[in-house]
Amino acid sequence: VLSAGPKQETVNDFWRMIWEQKSAVIVMLTNLKERKEVKSFRFALGCLGAAVAAQLLANPCVSPQLHDGCKAPRLVTQLHFTSWPDFGVPFTPIGMLKFLKKVKTLNPAHAGPIVVHCSAGVGRTGTFIVIDAMIDMMHAEQKVDVFEFVSRIRNQRPQMVQTDMQYSFIYQALLEYYLYGDTELDVSSLEKHLQTSHSAAPNLVKIGLEEEFKKLTNVRIMKENMRTGNLPANMKKARVIQIIPYDFNRVILSMKRGQEYTDYINASFIDGYRQKDYFIATQGPLPHTVEDFWRMVWEWKCHTIVMLTEVQEREQEKCCQYWPSEGSVTHGEITVEIKNDSLLDAISVRDFVVTYNQGNQEKQSRLVRQFHFHGWPEIGIPAEGKGMIDLIAAVQKQQQQTGNHPITVHC
Repeated sequence: VLSAGPKQETVNDFWRMIWEQKSAVIVMLTNLKERKEVKSFRFALGCLGAAVAAQLLANPCVSPQLHDGCKAPRLVTQLHFTSWPDFGVPFTPIGMLKFLKKVKTLNPAHAGPIVVHCSAGVGRTGTFIVIDAMIDMMHAEQKVDVFEFVSRIRNQRPQMVQTDMQYSFIYQALLEYYLYGDTELDVSSLEKHLQTSHSAAPNLVKIGLEEEFKKLTNVRIMKENMRTGNLPANMKKARVIQIIPYDFNRVILSMKRGQEYTDYINASFIDGYRQKDYFIATQGPLPHTVEDFWRMVWEWKCHTIVMLTEVQEREQEKCCQYWPSEGSVTHGEITVEIKNDSLLDAISVRDFVVTYNQGNQEKQSRLVRQFHFHGWPEIGIPAEGKGMIDLIAAVQKQQQQTGNHPITVHC
């Protein structure tokens, strides 16, 4: 069942539809507000007295129980995909394909139709159901016919799949699914998967991790989305000229007055499992980008830095020492003072007071902690996993204490 996002005056009708159609899953593809415009009313409560069981799963999901007089309550699960822009598409189909799998997994066989809505119930909603249907067709007939299916559903609801961008995204998602399939693993099968990957006999088709990693080479590098980093002034800021951030998720700094290109740093926002833009992935600073590095840490309120390289490896500089060994050092408007430097096993923990000095305004200071992991050689991997697990645990504890702002990670 395809629907527009409910309005305040239609939310009761929306819940009546859920009840009468015996639907067990609601798929929401819009946020409540986008660009300051209301796209959907918060419909957790309606005339049927929906009692919300406020249980959040890994993917945002709320389970209301419906009560209609003395009828038995019924469980309805809402899955909310939060990163699909209005009239646009997600920058990669991977998250949406995982979301689609979750939808199928949670919908009981005995249930009525899945309810899908965005704002108007045609663009994102149409794109979602076409991908779902074409994956089913791929399994059943080993072919797809996107044009025919979109034509057919447009006779059932006008303007389904609104833009050429959404139409193209359907093909991107189907290609992604065809090339890589479902790579999700149950935790209980991890050990078996690892053993299989190391025990492939000669002359047999390679399976497991090696084959998985080979598939990643098919992921296209979108050079057309690297225009900013490829500007001559910004190329000088790259430690490795082949590693340039994409424009759509690059970290943007405030522009210095009268100085072009000062909003650029070779750094990218990366999503975590539970939080968008949870990490900032960047290179080891160069001598002439140290100020930009600390500006980034300040402007994006980073309290945690993870360093996975040594300053020098095999007599080559891998990262400029961007912190003082003692006392303080000033980079532009930012002063960094070291307060503590301790070593625990393979991790150096350094605490800094970072102070922002701007003209006559009152100075502002912030504590930043750096975790420097010494157990990862330039070539190869750590000798054991314990050191990395300890590092992650220490970082997570720091994040809980400082408010879960982006973690800056570099090698």
